[in-house]
Amino acid sequence: MRHIFFFASLFAIVSAVAEEKPTPVVRVNVTTQGWDFLRPWGKRQPVTRRAIGAVIAGSRVLVAGELVANSTYLEFEAAAGGKKVPASVEFVDYEANLALLKTDDADFLKDIAPIEIAEATTGDQLSVWQLENSGRLLVTNGPMTTAEVAPYPVDGAFLIYRMTVQMQNRDSSFTMPVVKGGKLSGILMSYEAQSNNANIIPAPIIQHFLKDAADAKYDGFPRAGYGFSQMRDPALRRFAKIPADTKGGIYITEVLKDSPAAKGDLKKGDVLLGVDDTAVDQDGNYEDATYGKIPLGHLINAKHYVGDKLTFHVLRAGEKADLKITLTHRDPAAYVSDPYIIDKAPRFYIVGGLILQELSREFLKSFGPEWARRAPERAIYQDRYQFELFPDSPRKVVFLTRVLPTPTTVGYEDLSSLRVTKINGVELQSLDDVPKALEKAEKGLHKIEFDDDPGTIYLDAAESEKIERMVQMQYRIPTLKRLE
Repeated sequence: MRHIFFFASLFAIVSAVAEEKPTPVVRVNVTTQGWDFLRPWGKRQPVTRRAIGAVIAGSRVLVAGELVANSTYLEFEAAAGGKKVPASVEFVDYEANLALLKTDDADFLKDIAPIEIAEATTGDQLSVWQLENSGRLLVTNGPMTTAEVAPYPVDGAFLIYRMTVQMQNRDSSFTMPVVKGGKLSGILMSYEAQSNNANIIPAPIIQHFLKDAADAKYDGFPRAGYGFSQMRDPALRRFAKIPADTKGGIYITEVLKDSPAAKGDLKKGDVLLGVDDTAVDQDGNYEDATYGKIPLGHLINAKHYVGDKLTFHVLRAGEKADLKITLTHRDPAAYVSDPYIIDKAPRFYIVGGLILQELSREFLKSFGPEWARRAPERAIYQDRYQFELFPDSPRKVVFLTRVLPTPTTVGYEDLSSLRVTKINGVELQSLDDVPKALEKAEKGLHKIEFDDDPGTIYLDAAESEKIERMVQMQYRIPTLKRLE
């Protein structure tokens, strides 16, 4: 998770404002304890975070989703300190990085008028709200510089507001409201102190999240499930048989299996010209009424909901066609390599000292902020190109992440980051296949096969079972498997 750090600046435009009525914010105190994916049977040290949440309609509090990831305890605290009440997560979307919190104490928020939500546009003056220890509001102003679609911390790309602001350090700085004219325009997501640039979860994403959650059944942001390339190259346009008077269009390079696009018959090689009444230009942008030219993904995932039906206007081999696409949300568990595993324990299986896990982005991130360079190259490659490498199977990639030295793993101690393809001749589709595969030992040996050197190793089946208790005691492992 990324933390937001704020440093004092002599040039910050700062004002402490005394309020006659309670400001629509509360402090949010959170204790989190994530799992250690390099030691999947254990957890990391607990961490305490403080933040400022925006009080919205329905006596709910809105914060960034990463604040509550792997939380073990939440509480609201009055802006001026003092009274505290337990809180809980009502809805959270880690992809959109938003969480809606509530408390069972009906009196705690009753005197606080909820803040309304309003969009902002480039050039608007925005205010980041912080709190002094006394509870007085600290307002730091700055201009909104851009609105663009960019990657979010966990997975996917959504609209982001960017603003230039110089802020002072406060202990409640993990997430804060961003306001325009007294209305909530966003939630601060990250801040770069050196450049004074702030990234903000914007009002349209917040409004989509809240509307989706309003019926007490949260579906998530939809995706169509295709990849594309720009079509500025005249040769590519001739190859795709695009008429000379057609200016826009993007070339479909990938259609994910079982995605809305695949089910709607979109195919690799199609040229997408528009969606419903909206044209797509050669770069994959459309003309948004508020933000100007912006990627088509914003139209699909932020202006529509799961279950919405869209018409994709395509050109296929020079012929026009209209495809009906019904939008869905892709469950992270449906990926070969999970984009995130939050609020639940990682799966693993230890046999004879071999630690088997399923490849996930969370495992890769365990190698630190520079995981893209420090994590095993083979694992990074298979995570990044999972759809091309595994279009049909496996359901998950089973990895030998490392080896515990035991009497059965002598000579294998340096093995790590290898994909396990078979155990005792059984092809592994996930860790769920491991227990039955281990029942098929031949001549007292487990045959473990990999997709790379050394190719195959063998474990003594009886010895592996015999030393299980010793492995638990020696390495202080409470259990040798977790498949739930």
